[in-house]
Amino acid sequence: MKIRRYAQYLNTVKDVITSPDIRRLEKYDQHMGTSRLSHSVNVSYKSYRLASLLGWNAPAAARAGLMHDMFYYNFKEVGFTAREHCRIHPQIALYNARQSFDISPLESDIISAHMWLAAGKRPKYKEGYLVTMVDKYCAAEEFFKGIFKKIRR
Repeated sequence: MKIRRYAQYLNTVKDVITSPDIRRLEKYDQHMGTSRLSHSVNVSYKSYRLASLLGWNAPAAARAGLMHDMFYYNFKEVGFTAREHCRIHPQIALYNARQSFDISPLESDIISAHMWLAAGKRPKYKEGYLVTMVDKYCAAEEFFKGIFKKIRR
């Protein structure tokens, strides 16, 4: 059953996950040694599973979860403060997603509003709240895994 669920997920996101523009995210660190690509896949898959269980738009949650952090810079290297980065990167990710994929209004909203807790632009759809919360969960999980790895060394 688990393999079938994962195959359904991969079929849903295959055009996005195989794209060179998404694969480029592997080059960028996200949280404590997790690549931006790994983080995006984590958010995407967990959002897909939860949206499926709730009977919500799981394909949109999965696709937007992959694209929500589609930016190609390290905010410390380009001179953004953490606050500036929180506010601007959803718009950059949305711009990049639109350049690379045909995305729906729902997917656009999920991407642009996924930082609403810090940036203030609330999602219009329930899937946007879901992806936001999954993103925060994954960020915390990745952060603590990184901390525990450092402690073990």
